[in-house]
Amino acid sequence: MFDDEPTFWLNIIWLLAIILLLLYLFNSIMRKWLKVEKKKFLSYNHVNEQHKKIDWIIRVLTIVVILLGYVITLMRGPTEMIWFLQPWFILFVFIVVSEMVRAVMERKYAENPNAYKFTISQLIFLLILFFTLYKTGFFGLV
Repeated sequence: MFDDEPTFWLNIIWLLAIILLLLYLFNSIMRKWLKVEKKKFLSYNHVNEQHKKIDWIIRVLTIVVILLGYVITLMRGPTEMIWFLQPWFILFVFIVVSEMVRAVMERKYAENPNAYKFTISQLIFLLILFFTLYKTGFFGLV
């Protein structure tokens, strides 16, 4: 499937580079426009202790649901898969829920009143980008 075309992996690398560039440019522009400070790379800054607790609850529930989905899929067999128990869907829901919780906590407790707007705009841009990639078959790669 993946080795049918000799340039497949090169195309995937280009696609990932373009996606990362788009995300970087969008985030840079929105940060400047909304005057939101840049967060540390690969760190998860919690707004307060309540946000930290809620975030960990969401993470643990996500892991439990992924493991439960795996067990259910094993018991049903590969031909009878349930789409909402697939890891890609569970992770997608995790990202949306986690970012919405972050936006709510930023709206209530963040020092910068535009922080939640930045989080929501990031989430919307990411959803549009991934929906576009999915509907176009990753621009013809899949």
